[in-house]
Amino acid sequence: MNDTYEIRPVGDRALQVVFEQKIEEKVNEKVMALREKLTCNPRAFLGVPAGAVLEMIPAFASLLIYYDPLRTDYQSMKEMLEFLLLDMGDQKQSKGRLIEIPVCYGGRYGEDLDFVAKHAGLSKEEVIQIHSGRDYRIYMLGFLPGFPYLGGMDERIFTPRLESPRTRIPAGSVGIGGEQTGIYPMESPGGWQLIGRTPVKLFNPQKNGELPYEAGDWIRFIPISEKEYEKLYQEEHE
Repeated sequence: MNDTYEIRPVGDRALQVVFEQKIEEKVNEKVMALREKLTCNPRAFLGVPAGAVLEMIPAFASLLIYYDPLRTDYQSMKEMLEFLLLDMGDQKQSKGRLIEIPVCYGGRYGEDLDFVAKHAGLSKEEVIQIHSGRDYRIYMLGFLPGFPYLGGMDERIFTPRLESPRTRIPAGSVGIGGEQTGIYPMESPGGWQLIGRTPVKLFNPQKNGELPYEAGDWIRFIPISEKEYEKLYQEEHE
């Protein structure tokens, strides 16, 4: 085990590179930088043949890498990764795309906004301004297909999850759960405090689950009115 990372086998066709167990931007940057290095090395590299890496799944502080066991093995993958990780400090990771997500806050689209405001000792307008006033890094996708776990929320609006989760949360709901914020891309149960909803159809099974974002991108929430929400919803769901 290295001082800053550990490489672990996961079954017979995957391994995981684990960095410091913290939810921090600088740690997640290492995850994304390693993914980018592997993406930018499509040819045979240090004994690992081209095309041997099948899939990469980033998380808060780790990268899960699936490989073809008929083309390479754990030891070869481990040695290649150790070499790539030697100069991680020099890696210039691309910033990722900035995705703007329109959100109608409060009312029937964000029924917990009042509670969040009361918990924070702020007005609803101040919560909206704070929540939409910064860009959020997508640390990882999980829980549901396309659910983005977003980092960097202002601590003034940290709010605990619901004591009893809801059995049905509408697709597009924007919520706060503890120190994080995120978007429910499809209808599901959930325990986050709902402060708004986007009319944008984020997850579309008819398009192979194509998403408008990926881990490493950034999201900016744009407040819109109910009238704007309804207009955009009709356009998205025709």
